[in-house]
Amino acid sequence: MAERSMAERSMAERSAAWKRETKETVVEVSLDLDGSGVADVTTGIPFFDHMLQQLGRHAGFDLVVRAEGDLEIDTHHTIEDVGIVVGTVFGRALGDKVGVRRFASIEVPLDEALVAVSLDLSGRPYLHYDVDPVSEWIGTFDPQLAEEFWRAFAIAAAVTLHMRSITGRNGHHVIEASFKAAARCLRDATRIDGELLPSTKGTL
Repeated sequence: MAERSMAERSMAERSAAWKRETKETVVEVSLDLDGSGVADVTTGIPFFDHMLQQLGRHAGFDLVVRAEGDLEIDTHHTIEDVGIVVGTVFGRALGDKVGVRRFASIEVPLDEALVAVSLDLSGRPYLHYDVDPVSEWIGTFDPQLAEEFWRAFAIAAAVTLHMRSITGRNGHHVIEASFKAAARCLRDATRIDGELLPSTKGTL
């Protein structure tokens, strides 16, 4: 998958791709919701790459991310814009949402850290983020920017997302547990287990 351009990839029923260019960043993402958990990520921010790889693997998505940004200024633009593109592509891949489970909730531990995530594929963008970053820096990654990624994702994907750290003393563990928990919720919520739209309103 990584050896072919995104344009050359054949689009499955629940997959999408998009390239977004601004004066600050160029971000290209390909996503297959029914993949095998293969993530190929390059953003120029190693710890962020690692988190996006966790996202793809534990969600069971095939995920390709290529991002170039003004890292000489800050990592903020790149991280936020990747969230925008991943969220947009996720929403497009979901399509009409017929048959999806819609809701998911989980608590995920990583050593001393424990993070709870709940998700609704509601069509209503909302983020409640109460994750203590603990550390000031994790390598070249500012853990406060994890919130900016998830806010951008939730708004672009039009999902309701609640994330809360319960325990944790190690910033790496806390942030990684949050990405893994979100990934598992995305995996569960996007699973097809029926033939009806999961809403009495007739739309999501």
